[in-house]
Amino acid sequence: MNIVLLSGGSGKRLWPLSNDIRSKQFIKIFKESDGSYESMAQRMYRSIKKIDAEAKVTVATSKAQVSTIHNQLGEDVGVSVEPCRRDTFPAIALATAYLHDVLHVGEDEAVVVCPVDPYVDDDYFAALKKLAELAEKGDANLTLLGMEPTYPSEKYGYIIPESKDPVSRVSSFKEKPDEETAKKYIAEGALWNGGIFAYKLGYVLKRAHELIDFKDYDDLYEHYGDCTKISFDYAVVEKEPSIQVLRFDGLWQDLGTWNTLTEAMSEKIVGKGEMSDSCDNVHIVNDLDVPVLALGLKDVIISASPEGILVSDKTASSGIKSYVEKIQQPVMFAEKSWGTYLVLDVEKESRTIKATLNKGQSMNYHSHDHRDEVWTVISGIGRTVVDGMVQNVKAGDVITMKAGCRHTIIADSELQLIEVQIGKEISVHDKHKYKLEI
Repeated sequence: MNIVLLSGGSGKRLWPLSNDIRSKQFIKIFKESDGSYESMAQRMYRSIKKIDAEAKVTVATSKAQVSTIHNQLGEDVGVSVEPCRRDTFPAIALATAYLHDVLHVGEDEAVVVCPVDPYVDDDYFAALKKLAELAEKGDANLTLLGMEPTYPSEKYGYIIPESKDPVSRVSSFKEKPDEETAKKYIAEGALWNGGIFAYKLGYVLKRAHELIDFKDYDDLYEHYGDCTKISFDYAVVEKEPSIQVLRFDGLWQDLGTWNTLTEAMSEKIVGKGEMSDSCDNVHIVNDLDVPVLALGLKDVIISASPEGILVSDKTASSGIKSYVEKIQQPVMFAEKSWGTYLVLDVEKESRTIKATLNKGQSMNYHSHDHRDEVWTVISGIGRTVVDGMVQNVKAGDVITMKAGCRHTIIADSELQLIEVQIGKEISVHDKHKYKLEI
């Protein structure tokens, strides 16, 4: 299978665990049999590989998420990076060009597109495989996966099929309705439109060339900012007469709020926490290294991370976005391709960070114009490269870099260090990257 996972999101609705870099799909909250935790993205990727070990998985995403994707899914996953946001049609066109020109996927091969973050089980991945088979057969230009509704939802658009057969031609599409209209649609056999579909690569590549002026993937990437913002539904689906839908009645949930996310959690406490027996329908999700105690609460989510602390009625938590948008602070935690960093302290002219590098990984070889940096290694062994000079380092060693100095660190084991940034203009944009030659 060729699968494109759409990975977007601003990280507001599951604050404080999510932020502008770590969207909900990267929160490690689902417990595995070995006691470890995995994210929605990891769960999705693992399950795809379980049903098709040879599947080519490409994540269509923004530049801000690339490091987290490689940290969680490894270096083998394909990544189609949007230079800027231009809605789903340009994103899917770019990903399709990436498959064709970079991964050399043939025009007659099927491509499945789906969100990276639904909560699903193995039946869903079997349905994706069936979807790819239907697309490759070529009876229709687009094959959609339609969800059997479990209630009259106002959150989703609806697909009206011509029949109630497992695979049916599509009669029409309906926008997100009110509850009463949704009931009428369901009575007619309508299905939820979850934004999951498949096509032959050549079909979307042709449509992309008809609507966007570009030569190949590199050209489209370079001029991506000139693309009109338009959804795939408006640009392609609603204008295509040859569409079929595959019915799906298995588990499929959008865990977009704390209320829905906690319903899918297998345990009431993640991280350090305790709650009294008098608590009812209470969840604690704690990303800090200090305990959280809950007593006598009902229908409450408590979540703590370096970004902040949330204490909310579960139903009311769906309205969190407007409040989080008022909070102005730097990102306090992020996953990088080499490991993680955690902001410990922010002052007017200094910032203190704890960085954890995975074994065999290294930071970019880089410099800063407006700040000095001091590294103190607190565990592990590795090598620093400072202006071309290589030095072995271990716990207790201190390395000082002045502004303009080129530097990196290579972890020969898992390595942790404290980085103190000192300067009047500390910014994530103050960074120059260089090729490392040692």
